[in-house]
Amino acid sequence: MDKNIIDIINSESFDELRVLFAHMNAVDIADVLEHAHEPQAMAAFRMLDDSIASDVFSYFSQDHQNWLVNELTDIEVEEIMEDLPVDDMVDLIEEAPEDVSRRVLENVSAEKSELVDRILDYPEHSAGSVMTTEVVELRANMTANDALHTIRSSGVDKETIYTCYVIDEDRKLIGVVTADILLYAPLAEKVENLMEKSVISAQANEDREEVANQFAKYNLLAMPVVNRSGQLVGILTVDDIIDVMHEEDTEDFEQMVGIINPSDEPYMKTSVSKHARNRIVWLLVLMLAAAITGAIISTFEDSLAVLPVLVVFIPVLMGAGGNAGAQTSTVIIRGMAIGEIDKSDIWKLIWRETRIALVCSVILGGANFVRVFLMYDRNIVLAMVVSVSLCITLLVAKSIGCTLPILAKKLKLDPSIMVAPLITTIVDCTALIVFFSFARVAFGI
Repeated sequence: MDKNIIDIINSESFDELRVLFAHMNAVDIADVLEHAHEPQAMAAFRMLDDSIASDVFSYFSQDHQNWLVNELTDIEVEEIMEDLPVDDMVDLIEEAPEDVSRRVLENVSAEKSELVDRILDYPEHSAGSVMTTEVVELRANMTANDALHTIRSSGVDKETIYTCYVIDEDRKLIGVVTADILLYAPLAEKVENLMEKSVISAQANEDREEVANQFAKYNLLAMPVVNRSGQLVGILTVDDIIDVMHEEDTEDFEQMVGIINPSDEPYMKTSVSKHARNRIVWLLVLMLAAAITGAIISTFEDSLAVLPVLVVFIPVLMGAGGNAGAQTSTVIIRGMAIGEIDKSDIWKLIWRETRIALVCSVILGGANFVRVFLMYDRNIVLAMVVSVSLCITLLVAKSIGCTLPILAKKLKLDPSIMVAPLITTIVDCTALIVFFSFARVAFGI
């Protein structure tokens, strides 16, 4: 953040500001305007050229966009909205209060309002809900010269002009051609001879996370979106997909730590009560689950009374098992999310994780054996009990960590929500039962 520019804005040195803004990116302009005093920020925004004002507006936070819509005149709102990409307008309307959404829709053309309504009709988290309809459309019987003329005449309002899509009379997608191919082709060459007929596309109702995986798999910069009839309805670009991946990763991370209904709002903008509501459910579940481990410990009170030193090793076993299970489940959930692991791979995963667990168990068990043996009067029986219990706990933890996410997926449950609490409970109970059972046998308690 350049505080000097903010000071210039706040001091209303607009002549100097025009020179600075002429060499700044729209993202950076939005950033400094958000941190300036509101009256001066509004004046600075109004002095922006029409060609960049909409770009700057699109990079403002939701709260700042809402404030601007309320402060600008109807004519100013109309000018910004007409230049604003359809997908950005959809995001604004979806997140804005009702009065802001109404004012936006009242000040856009009927054509653009219809496009916005069409996108809003798609299911949440679908490809259609995040696409834009601003795409360069070509015909197969066009020449390269005709196609370049189309790009020059209509491309200024499109999301991208590099990737162009070829449609037939029924608007069905039949090919894709890039601008560089058109530029280097003979001017009289037909588009149908230049286009790639095998087009990777997304269905409008397809889950946006699956589409993001396709972007990563094929290294795409853009992807057309079609309806069930194969008609071109829009386009997704890599910047849309980056936003999708960011939102999905954030949601998965919050769910993995027990936040039931992750909020789309920024952390500092979310109320304390909403934060508490989102977190309390799994905190209660985990608290009740801890009562199970407490009950197991109370069952072995006689063993602890005879050999109190056993209590020292409970956190070690439970912690190691929980960490091992969490490691495995995290890797498996990520593998499923990006398409590397399929539900049918469960037996391969168990075999692989069992071998990994054996290696980890030998190393950790051996290190633990040496530690306990040296620290507790060279008691080889105690060292053996702790080490064997640790090895079995790790084997169980890694087996559960790789199977639970896949079983959750087969049951159409979200692995990121329910796996971590279940692993914690199962592994803790297993560790305690195995440890105390071995101790009773080994020490004749």
